[in-house]
Amino acid sequence: MKKIYVLSFLGFLSLNGWVYAQSIETKLQAIIDSIYTANPTSVGIMIHVESPNHRLSWSGSAGYADSEEKTELMPDQPALIASSIKPYIAATILRLVELGKLSIEDPIHERLSKETIELFKSDGYVLDRIKIKNLLSHTSGIEGYDKMEFLDWIGDHPSYRWSRDELLRQAVKMGDPLGSPEDVYHYADANYLLCTEIIESVTNKPFYASVRELLRYDEFDFDDTWFPTLEEKNKTTKSLIHQYWGAKNWDSYKIDNSWDLYGGGGIATTTEEISQFYHHLFNGRIIENEIIFNQLFTEVKTKDGKERKYYLGISEGQIMGYKSYGHGGFWGTLALHLPELDSSIAVFISERDQRALRQEVANRIIDLLVD
Repeated sequence: MKKIYVLSFLGFLSLNGWVYAQSIETKLQAIIDSIYTANPTSVGIMIHVESPNHRLSWSGSAGYADSEEKTELMPDQPALIASSIKPYIAATILRLVELGKLSIEDPIHERLSKETIELFKSDGYVLDRIKIKNLLSHTSGIEGYDKMEFLDWIGDHPSYRWSRDELLRQAVKMGDPLGSPEDVYHYADANYLLCTEIIESVTNKPFYASVRELLRYDEFDFDDTWFPTLEEKNKTTKSLIHQYWGAKNWDSYKIDNSWDLYGGGGIATTTEEISQFYHHLFNGRIIENEIIFNQLFTEVKTKDGKERKYYLGISEGQIMGYKSYGHGGFWGTLALHLPELDSSIAVFISERDQRALRQEVANRIIDLLVD
């Protein structure tokens, strides 16, 4: 009888956990349904919550995969994550540090092509003073190409295929150096394009292949994460959702993705896989050496004295009173890790003009997790 009692009790605990998970999943779906109903111009809302303490690994969606055909949005459809890629690039650099291939203190002139060195020197940059950590923290003094006039040109020439070198030339064309390294913080995708060139110089492989290998996609079953037009999509991966910028009449399907492809943006993935990437990263499963992993939180202070809490590819923030680390993206994506809750979440909004909804969705998810 005792054995039967123990088994029944364990079964009760298991059932209790299942009922709890079902309950919280129902509440999560209700959150996104209610926010979507109140904001139908968002086109679609997608989320994933990875929270082992809550026995939760769940994706949900509401709305449409495209606004014209009104195709139902599925929770496991991938999207372009734009600048939400930056923790991936920073982690790839730190994996190379972990392998003894480079240091974040290395001057970048040691790792760039002759053509790139000549390009930036011609504009007055002193590359032996810029370190890899300055690129990752946007404290290099490099001017960006990603300004409104550039975006307007993209809108007028949506089929144009950019190369990384052309985009770097645009950065030089846009203006002179903003100062010496660590004078000012200036967010610029050009920093991350240079990082992918550095990755290639060290690995002698295309940067996207090195990202895949060094971040252990195969080990963690990141089957739905790839660089569209640079890599082939997995045969079982669902089609990309349409992402919009209504104010500019943009549809991601109608614009060549090369304008945001080479490290400043470029990855497509699902809410599940980006959440799991964050969870593995912040739990020491991708960068296993704790000393190297903690370099992710390197704060490069600038002479302007402003505190921004932007480290190496990640921003620190507060959400519902809890510390968070993460990054947003141009199209309306957001991924966060909350160490106190050991939880990672992703929120994708399909319409850029409604990207402010990311915060509302995230707030309500966290509120539910701590309830």
